[in-house]
Amino acid sequence: MSEKVAEAEMSEKAADLQSALPTTTARLFTTLGLVTAWYSSNIAVLLFNKYLLSSYGFMYPIFLTMCHMVACSVLSFVAIPWLKLVPVQSVRSRAQFLKISALSLVFCGSVVSGNVSLRYLPVSFNQAVGATTPFFTAVFACIMTPRRESWITYATLVPVVAGVIVASGAEPSFHLIGFIVCIGATAARAFKTVLQGILMSSEEEKLSSMNLLLYMAPIAVILILPAIMIMEKNVISVTLALVREDFKFALYLLFNSSLAYFVNLTNFLVTKYTSALTHQVLGNAKGAVAVGISILIFRNPVSLTGMAGYGLTVLGVVLYSESKRRNKCGNVPTLPLPISIDSPKSNMIIEEKVGARDQQ
Repeated sequence: MSEKVAEAEMSEKAADLQSALPTTTARLFTTLGLVTAWYSSNIAVLLFNKYLLSSYGFMYPIFLTMCHMVACSVLSFVAIPWLKLVPVQSVRSRAQFLKISALSLVFCGSVVSGNVSLRYLPVSFNQAVGATTPFFTAVFACIMTPRRESWITYATLVPVVAGVIVASGAEPSFHLIGFIVCIGATAARAFKTVLQGILMSSEEEKLSSMNLLLYMAPIAVILILPAIMIMEKNVISVTLALVREDFKFALYLLFNSSLAYFVNLTNFLVTKYTSALTHQVLGNAKGAVAVGISILIFRNPVSLTGMAGYGLTVLGVVLYSESKRRNKCGNVPTLPLPISIDSPKSNMIIEEKVGARDQQ
């Protein structure tokens, strides 16, 4: 009797395993597809920005950013309130709206600065500088929050900075203005991450990244318009002239702007289907892939010393990510907090996106 029971249990387990296999396989292919889409859209929008702002000669980075924000506004409305791809989260108070507006202002600054830097710097060097985001995030977190990391974690930031210094000294296409603007974009991106964690810390005010984009993008359009009117007065006439001369330019703008939204959508979905650590590793690898593809397409000169500097920065980012992961697991002691209250980051969701630069 016991043998029959055992056989029945084994048969039941085998059936459960067989039924689980298609689900596991389907999830694996879904994840691979999402990662491919994330890589493709992220690298494509980066290269397209460089092509339009540098090679094509469309020297209006603020207007290009506004096109991205308009596309993000429209497609966010289609994807969330209409298609319900993500549960809708509403703004519950005036205070929450003001916080979102503050984030949107910093968001605009980082994206505009990033696009401006592409006018002067090759994509490969732009990515090398952008890889220092963890350094600026750690600095702002140290200044603005009571949380402190272990000395080992801070030590891993040394190669992050050293690598960019080496890469800058050996960069054949180095441009001081482009470098300063790119550093500003990287710092603004890190500042937004920390500020988002502080402002959106309560459970009632937490928003998913896609819902946050739904509200930030229209505000960004409003904030960018005055800057365009002051700094890029003739952009509309120039754009219309380019479209009349070659209608493909309108398609370029439309495609590029739509990609800016899909970067955020695929990033959100990859985060959902993978772990935080996997997402960080994929983000670091994506930067290296973007550098390689950009060099092949634009054929900008690079030096072995510069590539070694970029490699040192990426190594530092990987070590930083691993150190933070171990700290969270309690394997490495962190420095004591200067005040005896819970860190505002201890009860909030904050996406640090180490090595990944995905929000357009």
